[in-house]
Amino acid sequence: MTSKNSNREKFTSKDVIFTYEKIIDPKVLNSIKSNFSQVESVKALDDYTIEIIYKKPYFKAIETWMVGILPYHILKDEKDLMTSAFNKNPIGTGSYKLKEFKQGQDIELIANEDYFEGKPKIEKILYQFLPDPNTSFLYLKQKKLDLGGLTPIQVDRQLDDNFKKNYNILQKPSLSYTYLGFNLKNEKFKDIRIRKALSHAVNRQELVDILFFGYGKVCNGPFLPDSFAYNEEVETPKQDIEMAKKLLKEAGYDENHPFTFEIATSNSSDIRPYGAQILQHQLKEAGVIVKLRVMEWQAFLNMVVFPHKFESVLLGWGLSPTPDPYMFWHSKSDKKGGFNLVGYHNTKMDTMIEESQSMVDSKELAALWREMFAIITDANPIFFCLYQTLSRQ
Repeated sequence: MTSKNSNREKFTSKDVIFTYEKIIDPKVLNSIKSNFSQVESVKALDDYTIEIIYKKPYFKAIETWMVGILPYHILKDEKDLMTSAFNKNPIGTGSYKLKEFKQGQDIELIANEDYFEGKPKIEKILYQFLPDPNTSFLYLKQKKLDLGGLTPIQVDRQLDDNFKKNYNILQKPSLSYTYLGFNLKNEKFKDIRIRKALSHAVNRQELVDILFFGYGKVCNGPFLPDSFAYNEEVETPKQDIEMAKKLLKEAGYDENHPFTFEIATSNSSDIRPYGAQILQHQLKEAGVIVKLRVMEWQAFLNMVVFPHKFESVLLGWGLSPTPDPYMFWHSKSDKKGGFNLVGYHNTKMDTMIEESQSMVDSKELAALWREMFAIITDANPIFFCLYQTLSRQ
């Protein structure tokens, strides 16, 4: 059966090639550009067949193409995809199509009668925008929502037997971690003793316990636990205030000349501002003075993150079970639109990342990733904090 998008146009190879061209277009900012760096050519053999030739074997060659496809017939004459009206009125070939989108309001999806597996049995899905987790929780208790998220404190202390009878509660580890990134181009953080001192000064488990009531895990490196990229031999740093003070003193700081820096973060969730306050308190025990700057999310991105105007930044990063370290850890990703936000440069790491991209032997690749894991954690370019455990009903 031929697939059609939600405005009843046929989905063809022309759409796939158009999407690829926009992904690699330097004018279009996106986080997956590096996934296509090994592609040599892409061409249509007919309306429903494309040929992709790689420069060399690439371990994510199939996974790379599992992305949303842009409609050529709508966007072919668009001058700026970043500001296109299409971003608020998208179409696709999925089981549901967008009925209406208004900024900051509810989103309604309706069944796609042209879906290639047949029209879905559920006619409508309504996503409601609620002002905060407490309102969402109230709606769940009143049975006004079929599905919603719970915060750790709600799971730990606010669920009664009636709520548990009405909902199935599911938990799973998040595929992302929270981290404190240091601007490695700033003189304050070029000395590895400083970065290690800050790591020793913090109690990560206390962060998990306070922020997530235990519904989380300490993060100690750049790849997901239980994945074959994870290095189990790397120990999680334990809080050692005396070691932190010793390293700070070696670097020229003491109670008379304390190390001072700023943590910038956003108010997009309660977790990060509270997390920044906890870090501020813990670091004070080692004589470190921390200033906080909390901003609205979009202003935070535009004024702090993207232009790299920060001393340190409290952020999150999503992970794949099969990660490509290029976008976050390769020196060439330290550029405008790149995601090497902290400015980490390591020629050995660059070489290892480049070698890993052409490896197809999973055991060989896993061994190289685990070595990268150890190198990154030893350098402390960022302070790995925690993973959250997600809850859904």
